[in-house]
Amino acid sequence: MCQVLATLHVYPTFIIPPPVDVLKVFVSVALDGSLLHHSMVTLQAVLAGLACGAAVGVTLGYLVARSPLLEDALAPFVVGLQSTPIVAWAPLLVIWFGSGLTSKAITSALIVLFPTFVNTVVGMRNVPASLQDLLRVHRATRWQTLTVLEIPAALPVLLGGLKISATLAVIGAVVGEFVSADAGLGFLITLARSRYDTPLVLVAVIALALMARLLYGFVTLLERRLLVWQRSGTQSSYLQQGTIQE
Repeated sequence: MCQVLATLHVYPTFIIPPPVDVLKVFVSVALDGSLLHHSMVTLQAVLAGLACGAAVGVTLGYLVARSPLLEDALAPFVVGLQSTPIVAWAPLLVIWFGSGLTSKAITSALIVLFPTFVNTVVGMRNVPASLQDLLRVHRATRWQTLTVLEIPAALPVLLGGLKISATLAVIGAVVGEFVSADAGLGFLITLARSRYDTPLVLVAVIALALMARLLYGFVTLLERRLLVWQRSGTQSSYLQQGTIQE
């Protein structure tokens, strides 16, 4: 479509460049190493934000799932944080933490926090009550209940939330780079936009899409490896391996 519009001169090429121009720019920035450099800067912020946001979200989600009182105390703050656009937080984070990796990682973590938190609460509350009663009969400790029953039972929902978080982490990091940065794909888009270099903007956008897709694919692969027991119908095997001792 872009090639047709460019050929027919429906729009100027600086607005909708032909694919061949985008390919030329891609090859150019790939060969000079700038695309890899900016991609790695953004990837660092994405991974740091994803790890921190997921860790905090899972921890808070587990605590809230176990304590209705804590849910009443924390849920309004988590929902309020999510309802505020991340672009509103990004300038403050840059002021508080500087324009380096920290502010970008926190911006990414904030956008990751909510889906991870919600999925953790849902997953933990969907653990079958009959299996919980079985572990009580066997006098399982709190740690045994968590590792033998709760985590395996909630894992499908947790990993579903992690899939969403993996793509949202990219958005959070780029928003932070839009506000203030001297490197990264978000910075590259801002720089190219100021120069009306549309092919370079498209190259950076494609790189971001590929990054999000790779992260999503990695979580999908992790899901397949961790949920082998579910597909093979051996869910109850966790309770039959002698892990719990009376």
